Amino acid sequence: MTTTTYAARPIAPRALKELRTTDDAGRPTDGFTDTEGGSPLRCCLRHSEPGERLALVSYAPLRRWASETGATPGAYDEQGPVFIHADECAGPAGDALPFTGSHRTVRRYSAEGRILGGRLVEEPGAFRQALLEAFDDPAVALVHVRAVEYGCFLYEVRRAEGGGD
Repeated sequence: MTTTTYAARPIAPRALKELRTTDDAGRPTDGFTDTEGGSPLRCCLRHSEPGERLALVSYAPLRRWASETGATPGAYDEQGPVFIHADECAGPAGDALPFTGSHRTVRRYSAEGRILGGRLVEEPGAFRQALLEAFDDPAVALVHVRAVEYGCFLYEVRRAEGGGD
């Protein structure tokens, strides 16, 4: 029996450095102190704790991926709000899939940056199967895991180098 592992990818350090100055909508980034905690942080893939310094920035995940790969997502290029630490952080502490305690959408994209479909994931245990199904399709280059409530980008999962995960 083969076990396939999929890793959640936080926002890349280079992109975080840029976003901490100016977000993907061109606005200057302002930090704030989180008084309640619980915000999903895309830099370290965990929920914030009360008292941490955060920034809410506009992020264009497909645009940034396309700049690395040469894809041209056209109208599928979108940007939306994400929480990050206002200052540099250590990144994720582990390799477990984060933010699985609520309904999520696994959205599939082609190497050209076009949406190939998606799947609603309702149970935490169904994430691995949803990712396996997505990457069983050779046309899928990456997936975005998104919040159902607001459609916000949570993290990306890419096809492994060499084609298999």
